[in-house]
Amino acid sequence: MPDVDPIGLELYRHRFAGVADEMGVTLQRTGHSPNIKERLDFSCAVFDQHGRLVAQAAHIPVHLGAMPASVAAALVATDRWAPGDLVVLNDPYAGGTHLPDVTMVSPVFVDEAPSPDAAPAFFLASRAHHADVGGMTPGSLPLSTELYQEGLIIPPIRLIEAGRMNDAVLQLILRNVRTPDERRGDLAAQQAAHAVGTRRLRHLMRQHGTEEVAAYAAHLLAYSECLMRNRLATWPAGVYRFEDALELPGVAATLRVAAHVEGAGVRFDFDGTDPMVPSAFNAVLSITQSACYYAVYGLAGADIPMNAGCFAPVSVTAPVGCLLNARPPAAVAGGNVETSQRVVDVVLGALAPALPDRVPAASQGTMNNLTIGGVRADGTPFAYYETIAGGLGASAEGDGLSGVQCHMTNTRNTPIEALERAYPFRITCYALRPGSGGGGQHRGGDGVVREYLLLEPATVTLLTERRGRGPWGLAGGHDGAPGRNVLIHPDGHEETLPAKVTRRLDAGVRLRIETPGGGGWGEAP
Repeated sequence: MPDVDPIGLELYRHRFAGVADEMGVTLQRTGHSPNIKERLDFSCAVFDQHGRLVAQAAHIPVHLGAMPASVAAALVATDRWAPGDLVVLNDPYAGGTHLPDVTMVSPVFVDEAPSPDAAPAFFLASRAHHADVGGMTPGSLPLSTELYQEGLIIPPIRLIEAGRMNDAVLQLILRNVRTPDERRGDLAAQQAAHAVGTRRLRHLMRQHGTEEVAAYAAHLLAYSECLMRNRLATWPAGVYRFEDALELPGVAATLRVAAHVEGAGVRFDFDGTDPMVPSAFNAVLSITQSACYYAVYGLAGADIPMNAGCFAPVSVTAPVGCLLNARPPAAVAGGNVETSQRVVDVVLGALAPALPDRVPAASQGTMNNLTIGGVRADGTPFAYYETIAGGLGASAEGDGLSGVQCHMTNTRNTPIEALERAYPFRITCYALRPGSGGGGQHRGGDGVVREYLLLEPATVTLLTERRGRGPWGLAGGHDGAPGRNVLIHPDGHEETLPAKVTRRLDAGVRLRIETPGGGGWGEAP
């Protein structure tokens, strides 16, 4: 790229990333729910005028392929943009992931009052996991069999038009959720993030000129693609295969991939993956793409700017109607959180023979999704959602980390103090789970134990994986220990729960989640 100033390129890389980062800080600080304020379960990104990703803050990996799909859906659904517009959506089959992930898309014009035929110079997007959007059970991650059971479905629609709130749309959303005040606060926090991002991009364009800023956005995409192709060109060419399965009793749910490493690109073909299942663990194609992008980006090992360019050399195909490319109205609540983790496992498993010194053993392979919801004694509703950390797989470089969020989730844990202040339950144990990591030359990281004491009756839903077989080891390393879900009744009796379950529980019951450890790497000396 001889005509591009390399110093300017690096400056713009951080300028665009800074806009996304500041949007995220604003969303965190103004968010209402602990899920957004404490767990940081959101992502923010900058897109160019064509809807191509320019920069995404280091938030949630599962949003890598899905955020561009949301922007594309908003562009298709919106024939005219004006300053102050804001489109909201969560439909998995129109750019979304699963219904709790509410996405907002807004245009950025350099002038506050542009000419009627002016086009946006950039777009901004935010995606936040809302702790409840209706549906069968509190938390909106039910054991569903079709999308309609999972909550309110929002197609791309203007929530704000030219700076004026569409109150009818807002009221429709709030009337269909269990915790409307919390939802109103979190929606307002996303709007605030977009306002900050708009100000920052306008300042950048006014200071340096729209033409220069747009040009460097395009240069960054080309630069990232060049770096990624150079890196992929060093990978051994070949076709590498792997398969792994979800734990869905009575249903075939095997994921199969063929990774074609060829020239300066890689193609993932999921032909042979089992068909859609009559449960919540189907995934839309953008989720499958996100997992593949994440795995390739992590293995590339280079300081590559995160944007659409670095994913241009990566292609992903899956048969329409299979588990990883679902058709509506298939249920998808768990596809975003659990199936995405298994996609990472099969992609890394396939690439392990090609990159034995870089690919780690399987990590916990689940997000250990837990929702707890009900009504307090004073009549106010509550809905809690959390993913729980586990063990990271070991690698040739060393032991896996213990008690961390792995792969497709990048959230924090909810601090005990914040959780107990907001909800009618207590944490009676939170500790590492010693010995749960797989043995080997390098040990897998240990999972954790997290135990909840209910102070009020509540409905509890668990969407978890790796409760049967633990995460696999590599190069002779042992598997990590599988997880366990346990109820402890007031009389001390313990009851093992299935990996996927919804139960109405009384006050005084304790729920203990023991998360999987990571797989070990190499034979023990």
